[in-house]
Amino acid sequence: MGSSNKKKKEKKKDFQKAKLKVGKAKAKAANFTDTSFKSKSIVVNQQTVADEDLDATEQFKQNLSLAVNSKSDNQRRDALAYLTNQISAKPPNNPVGTSGVLTKVLPLVSDSSAAVRTRLLALFRAMPPSEVQPNVEKILMYVRGAMAHLAKDIRNEAVNVLEWLVEVAGDEVVSCPGGWLKTLNSFSSMLGWNPSVGVSMSVKGWTTSIQTTLIVSKRIPEAQARHIQVLAQFLAAGFRAEKPTSYTPQAYWDNIYRLPATPNPFGYLNLFGTPRDEDSEMYPDRASRMRVFDAKWRAAITSGMEGAKKEGGVVGRSAATLDKTLKGSLDEGLSVNICG
Repeated sequence: MGSSNKKKKEKKKDFQKAKLKVGKAKAKAANFTDTSFKSKSIVVNQQTVADEDLDATEQFKQNLSLAVNSKSDNQRRDALAYLTNQISAKPPNNPVGTSGVLTKVLPLVSDSSAAVRTRLLALFRAMPPSEVQPNVEKILMYVRGAMAHLAKDIRNEAVNVLEWLVEVAGDEVVSCPGGWLKTLNSFSSMLGWNPSVGVSMSVKGWTTSIQTTLIVSKRIPEAQARHIQVLAQFLAAGFRAEKPTSYTPQAYWDNIYRLPATPNPFGYLNLFGTPRDEDSEMYPDRASRMRVFDAKWRAAITSGMEGAKKEGGVVGRSAATLDKTLKGSLDEGLSVNICG
C-alpha cells in the first residue's frame, strides 16, 4: 500500500516537471474575464442626484448637468424639478445665474420626452422676468426651431413656451432682431397661412385655408385653436402702444450722461453685427411693426382667419379673438395717421 502511494506521488511530480518543460500555459476559456485590475471607484448606470458630501452650489450644478446630459428621461425630468424648486425657493438658490441656466437647458425645448418639456416650462415660469428679458433673442431662436419641428407635440409645446415669453417679456419679443417677422413666419408654417405658396383646398383636413408642405392634411382643432390664440397674443403685444415717458427736469442731462439701463442699448443700429435681411431686422416701435405687417402679412392672416371662422367650434372662437386684435390695431393705426 505504501509503495502504491509513493508511485502516485512520483507520477504527479513527473507530470508537473513535464508541464514546466513545455512552458505553455493552459488555454483560457472563451468567456474568460480578467479580474486582476484594480479600480478606485465603480460607476453604475442609475446614479442618485443626492449627495450629502456636496454643498448646495455643487448639487445645483450636478442637477443642471444631469438635466442636459443624462440619457434617462426620468433623470432629466427629476433634475429639472430640482432646479425649479431651487429657483423658486425663498431666497432663491441659483449659483450660475438665469442666463447660465437658460444657455444649458434651452435645447430641451425640442426634447423627445413630454414630461421633460412640461418640467422645462415650469422651470421657465419660475425664473424672474427681469432676468429673462435680456435673453429673449436667444430663447426665441430655440422656440422658432421647435415650432418648425416635425413632431406635432413638440410644436404644440413650443407655442406654450412662446406664450410664456410674451407674458413676461412681450416688448422685447416683438422688438428684438428677428422677433417680429421671423416669428410670424413660424406661425405661418404651423397654420398654413403663407402668402408665398400656392393655394390648395384641403379635402380630408379640418380647414380650407392655405396649406404648406410642413403641415399635415389632418389637423386637431384644439391644437389649431391654440396656435391661433397665441398668435393673437403675439400680435397684441406687437400692436400695443408705447407708454409715454413722464417728463422730468433732469431727463435731458440723464439722456446725455447717465449710463443706459438696458443691455445693448444701441443694438438697433447694428454697427458691428452682420448685415441683416428684412426678416432679421429689429422693429423697435409700434409704427414700424404695423407698417411691415400691413405690407407682408395682413392679407394672408386675414384670409386664413376668415377660413378658420367659418369652421366654427374652438377654431372659430380663436379666430374671432384674432379678428378683434387685427381690427383694433387697424383702427388705432388709422387714428394715428389721421392725427399725424
